[in-house]
Amino acid sequence: MDKKEFSEELNRLDVQNKDVITLYNEISSLAMKCAGEITPTAGIRNAYYLSMEFLIGRGFFNNLMELGVLDDVRKVLAEKGADINIFEEIEDAALGNGGLGRLAVCFLDSAAGQALPLHGYGIRYKYGLFKQAFENGYQVELPDDWQKFGDPWSIRRDNEKRTVKYADMTVTAVPYDYPVFGKRINRLRLFQAEGSEEARKISEYLYPADDTEEGKILRIRQEYFFSAATVAELIENFVEQYGKKFDDFPEYNVIQLNDTHPVMAIAEFIRILTTEYNVAFSDSLRIARETFAYTNHTVLPEALETWNEEYVRKILPEIADIMIKISLDAAREHAMCGKEQISEMAIYKGDKFYMANLAVYVAKKVNGVAKLHTDILKSKTFKAANSMYPDKFRNKTNGITHRRWLELCNTELSELIDRTAGAGWRSDISKLGELNKYTREIAEEFIEIKKVKKRQLLRYIEQKEGIEIPENFLVYSQIKRLHEYKRQLMTAFAILELYFGLKDGSIKDFQPSVFIFGAKSAPSYRRAKAIIKFINEIAAKVNSDVETNGLLKVVFVCNYNVSYAEKIVAGSDVSLQVSTAGLEASGTGNMKFMMNGAVTCGTMDGANIEIVELAGIENNYIFGATVEEIAKIKQKGYKPGVYLTGKNKKAVETLIDGTFSDDGRNIFKELYDCLTTYNEPDCYFVLLDLKSYVQTLLKINGDYKDKKTFAIKQLNNVANSAYFSSDRTIKEYAEDIWDL
Repeated sequence: MDKKEFSEELNRLDVQNKDVITLYNEISSLAMKCAGEITPTAGIRNAYYLSMEFLIGRGFFNNLMELGVLDDVRKVLAEKGADINIFEEIEDAALGNGGLGRLAVCFLDSAAGQALPLHGYGIRYKYGLFKQAFENGYQVELPDDWQKFGDPWSIRRDNEKRTVKYADMTVTAVPYDYPVFGKRINRLRLFQAEGSEEARKISEYLYPADDTEEGKILRIRQEYFFSAATVAELIENFVEQYGKKFDDFPEYNVIQLNDTHPVMAIAEFIRILTTEYNVAFSDSLRIARETFAYTNHTVLPEALETWNEEYVRKILPEIADIMIKISLDAAREHAMCGKEQISEMAIYKGDKFYMANLAVYVAKKVNGVAKLHTDILKSKTFKAANSMYPDKFRNKTNGITHRRWLELCNTELSELIDRTAGAGWRSDISKLGELNKYTREIAEEFIEIKKVKKRQLLRYIEQKEGIEIPENFLVYSQIKRLHEYKRQLMTAFAILELYFGLKDGSIKDFQPSVFIFGAKSAPSYRRAKAIIKFINEIAAKVNSDVETNGLLKVVFVCNYNVSYAEKIVAGSDVSLQVSTAGLEASGTGNMKFMMNGAVTCGTMDGANIEIVELAGIENNYIFGATVEEIAKIKQKGYKPGVYLTGKNKKAVETLIDGTFSDDGRNIFKELYDCLTTYNEPDCYFVLLDLKSYVQTLLKINGDYKDKKTFAIKQLNNVANSAYFSSDRTIKEYAEDIWDL
């Protein structure tokens, strides 16, 4: 079906007396017919992106845009008396947790947009991460049944299902293909686990709690499940197309491991070659080392996965044996290194498998996701490996798809760019830089567009959260996964200092402001959940204070997801990127805000550094200790109590002085203790940076009074954001890592 036929079918569509879900499925199914088949992969090298998460979001609007029929659908529905915005009722497919999963989808989008053969592989979870609710300010997790709206964008492939074997069960992996539209149609293939009740649990939930042996074993099952199904499929396809000349396998296939979750794919690859095709172990390992590449997303120890041999051997004895054999091979290769280096690079030690070390040893290339992050990988996290394999490590600064994060979510700004810099940026994002010639000239128009996007956001918040925010408010936003190193708690203290200053009159001439938070905490992450409760307590107090609520408000949006993010990044003035320097590998939210015309208020961490380099430090707001300064403070011995003075002290002590209630759970006292009295107090340096953070927020507030000058700062960010398109990132992967 071509676009003309699609339009004819659409015009014949009866929209009367149909609910939103029925219409959604009918229009989506029509679009799938219009799209055509997935582009064949034979005869060329293809890249395969293995990821535990793919945070797709709502596919309806994005897919119609990519197919070039979004405006047609909008027009036809309007003629039939229906508003296309009714489809915002269709909830996101939340098959991811945050930046890791969203990045994976941006990469697929960019590859298809540039006709690069990149295909995603993962798990088709029955439930998304979870649906977040707040009860008395506490996070509550509810099942996220995203499939209740139907799944018209996926194609079940019963004829391609395969078996995944564990020592104690056999599971059927059924693939569902989600087409990725662009100059070619690539595939996101998600496997669903079927069979016994135990088998079905494997694809039931993303990231089941792993604080018990049962939970850890389920996580291992999940990681092996999609890795094994993927590798088996790729090897089988290779044999069908090219025979058993496995030395040629890397000529046609490159497998990218998105963090440590899919690293068992390496062992499974070797298992299949050695046991099913009688390839020698040494040859199988050599071929693997020419096939796999690995992306590291964080230096945090908890994300550099380790698995007890006992757990792996219990359900995957052959995989355990192969990982030990790889470890012995690595030990021989590293024999001339010093003891410390050998230990640092060890794949198996202390009855544990170190999955990141396995990935680094086998991968032909290892990449970080921002300049600073890659430098830390080379100089600290994988220092010994970098010394031994200096050509292996690469930097690939993350990016976002400008199609979803500017064209789709900010049509008004996109049209302004078209009228000034020309529309060429839509197909070649590098042309966005032409906007630099016009930033002063179009500042007034931009101010009006920002008002429109802010109005849309604030109306949505009122509808969803029941909180009314005047349109003249300056909007600060911190939206990201809830983790201590991202320092939402520091923002909470900063808000309290602003509140106290407004109450006692020490802060004057203050531009009315709202702080928007959006975040989910992992269900078992108690301290993160305590921070959510604390912020919600602050919001309740600040928003109900008639003396100050005309000047300051706080909103913690509920069930933050991709669709919420599309509105927040377009309607915000200030992007809060305040992680402890050296701990945020890159960030991608910072890029989305930049591209939509928000200034960055942040530390010199992750991609913030590159944002400042490109858009100018004068157009952003940087504060806080640097990586080098923190290292020096650690050497001397950090004493956070020194910084507990004045309003800092008053804000922090609200955790223990009865200002806010945690219903006797002592979770606020525990937050206070971890900042002040624990063995290594305030390990994320919240108190160190708090004073400069508050000063920076006030500086922004003062600068915002000159609306035109502030708008020029914002436009300078938009004009210099092209580098952060995932089109650029994926080209670099294709040229430097995948050789596509």
